[in-house]
Amino acid sequence: METTDAFVGLECVDCEATYDAADEPHQCPDCGGMLDPTYDYDAIDLDRETLASRPFDSQWRYEELLPFPRESAVTTGEGATALIDCPDLADELGVERLLIKDDGRNPTGSMADRGQSLALTAASHHGATDVVLASTGNSGQSAAAYAGRAGLESHTYVPSRSSFSNKAMINVHGGDMNVVGGRFGDAVGAYEEGLAEHDDWYSVQSFVTPYRHEGAKTTLYEIVEGLEWEVPDVVAYPTGIGVGLVGAYKAATELRALGLIDKLPGLYAAQAAGCAPIVDAVENELDVHDPVETPDTICGELEIPDPPASERVLEAIDETDGGAVATEDPDILEAGVQVAKHTGLELTPSAAATASGVWDLSERGAFDGDETVVIVNTAAGSKEGDVLRSHLMSQGV
Repeated sequence: METTDAFVGLECVDCEATYDAADEPHQCPDCGGMLDPTYDYDAIDLDRETLASRPFDSQWRYEELLPFPRESAVTTGEGATALIDCPDLADELGVERLLIKDDGRNPTGSMADRGQSLALTAASHHGATDVVLASTGNSGQSAAAYAGRAGLESHTYVPSRSSFSNKAMINVHGGDMNVVGGRFGDAVGAYEEGLAEHDDWYSVQSFVTPYRHEGAKTTLYEIVEGLEWEVPDVVAYPTGIGVGLVGAYKAATELRALGLIDKLPGLYAAQAAGCAPIVDAVENELDVHDPVETPDTICGELEIPDPPASERVLEAIDETDGGAVATEDPDILEAGVQVAKHTGLELTPSAAATASGVWDLSERGAFDGDETVVIVNTAAGSKEGDVLRSHLMSQGV
């Protein structure tokens, strides 16, 4: 297995057992905990000037902080997405700066490409022939795309409510798509059955593979570098499974360990009120969430009633003095429409929950006026443009 110089291996976040990445592709065999890639940071010689000299071409410009070298990566140029200043929105919110990190510009239109690039690279290194996952939609489309590029077969289990665009593109990329009646939990159950029946299938499920959140961390690298190393006060992510926030926290601690920044940004989780286990845990000061018994939101990517890594998400929020906020579906849809109308940027409803959440924080008086706030748009609005259009039609527009 070809790895970068400083990559040490995998460590269980629960029992702290360590493993060779070539031997252990998934969860901890001792306790079943999540594995996390680890590095010898003392061996990494990376400064601001070196990064400034490199082309802003993909997430692989941060190669030293990733497990695999660029030349062995399964990549379609993911990352290097735009960070857009939105001064009118900043004025409306009453903050110094409001920016949108538009990860909808990734190759398949979502942040999932960052993690799937690493996950499929690992799968290729391990000699996999077939990869499998359960997905609300975006990560399934991404897995199919990167599996196709790697010459592997992909098998995706999606709930029937997944968007037509995601389902269509899974097939277009040559993926085997299994539509499961019900919601995401039902798709996870079907995925687990499929995985148990096929010994040769390789999981690229979030927090089963160690590499999905590892790719997601590059978004935060780009945000901080794009702000010329000024750490934003707030970075808000739409949060379902929690890959983005877990990756962002790791990225921030790594940049601090390397001396590239001296403080951490406040990380905020945005959820829909109809399925907000992380928000409930934060408000009740819990270390782990209570599953939502009856999830109900139009935001499919956020309808995750039992997120598998909530302890890691809550740690990220707590250790950065961040927070969590949930808003109702109509407010989320309206936020998506207003962002598109006034900035030209397109957010999916799930990503628009972040904008809606930031507006709610502003109305509660959470900001003093001198903050820099970054909203992460995790997927292109064109994936679910029909949902936003239906919202407008309901208002007679």
